[in-house]
Amino acid sequence: MTGVLAPSTVAPGARPAVTWSLLADAANWPAWAIVNIKAIEPTDEPDWWLMATPQGPARLRIRGNAELGILDHEYLDDQASWQVPARVVANGTGAEFVITFFQPPAFTDAFFDEQIALVDTELATLKRILEAGA
Repeated sequence: MTGVLAPSTVAPGARPAVTWSLLADAANWPAWAIVNIKAIEPTDEPDWWLMATPQGPARLRIRGNAELGILDHEYLDDQASWQVPARVVANGTGAEFVITFFQPPAFTDAFFDEQIALVDTELATLKRILEAGA
């Protein structure tokens, strides 16, 4: 992995437990990860989900811990494998969702920068969903 790191956050107007629950269920991801996930379904393998993405099929596994707010996940496709640390952190009565991306070696700097910019769209969608349900 290269040294490129791009953290992203959103401060939804929802309680940390509500935020974590929504994000911990991969079935909810197409509603907010609108750029990268077109559809998702569980697989026969425990904890793994099959996704339809703009780049083709991919797999997702969330490794969550509600008590600690951990939502780390693994993303696998034909081009890359990502280990993505993510957290839901209490902030007053609301929450912060913090997600960190390390650039996979297979990604050029330009492609990685484009993908990170798209995450802002997804986080804005996530914020709207959480605030509408708060």
